[in-house]
Amino acid sequence: MNRILGYGNRKSHEQMLQESGKAMDQAQQSLQQRVSHLDTQISQLNFQLQSLQRKISASRSAAGQRPLRQQALKLLNKRKQLEQMRDQLDSQSWSMTQAQMTSDNLKNTMVTVNALKTTNKALKSQYGKINVDKLQDMQDEMTDLIEQGDELQQVLASNSSAYDAEDIDEDELDAELDALADEDLTSGIEGSGLEVPSYLSGTAPQFVDEEPDTEPAQELESAQ
Repeated sequence: MNRILGYGNRKSHEQMLQESGKAMDQAQQSLQQRVSHLDTQISQLNFQLQSLQRKISASRSAAGQRPLRQQALKLLNKRKQLEQMRDQLDSQSWSMTQAQMTSDNLKNTMVTVNALKTTNKALKSQYGKINVDKLQDMQDEMTDLIEQGDELQQVLASNSSAYDAEDIDEDELDAELDALADEDLTSGIEGSGLEVPSYLSGTAPQFVDEEPDTEPAQELESAQ
């Protein structure tokens, strides 16, 4: 039915852009080939003009220069025409380049728009699965649990501080200190085989960095 009504050959925008891009590429290649051919012809004319210029400079008579100058004039006119044609082709090529850039920008825009549409659709699908009321209830429950945890920590802290140092009065402190003063704290250490610290033995410590006294030993050896 679409073929009968003439709708079967309709092309999408992407297909039209692709075909137009290929056509522009082919046209630009053709233009570049023609411009390159004209540049070659202009270079050949310049080479011929250089040869005529040397001949004109070498000829001293006006009669001998006249035909050379006429030939040079014809070559200059021909070169001017070729340069005009080349400039026109350059303008056409630049116009097609701008059109190609516009087409590429349109392609990039279409890709960006399609990506945004897909992302928007995905986000709507994901956010549609989230129940805001349930999320709010979950946050309220979390807040209650945190508060209960804080209360438990306070209760545990209050139990651990039931026996505080402030409950001991001054008389009890003095009695404990007097009892410690009467006990021999070194007996347990000596029985264990450990060295008794100097501050507990009541004797002055010997410093290992003092040199030993060797004079009595030397006197005894001399007497023998």
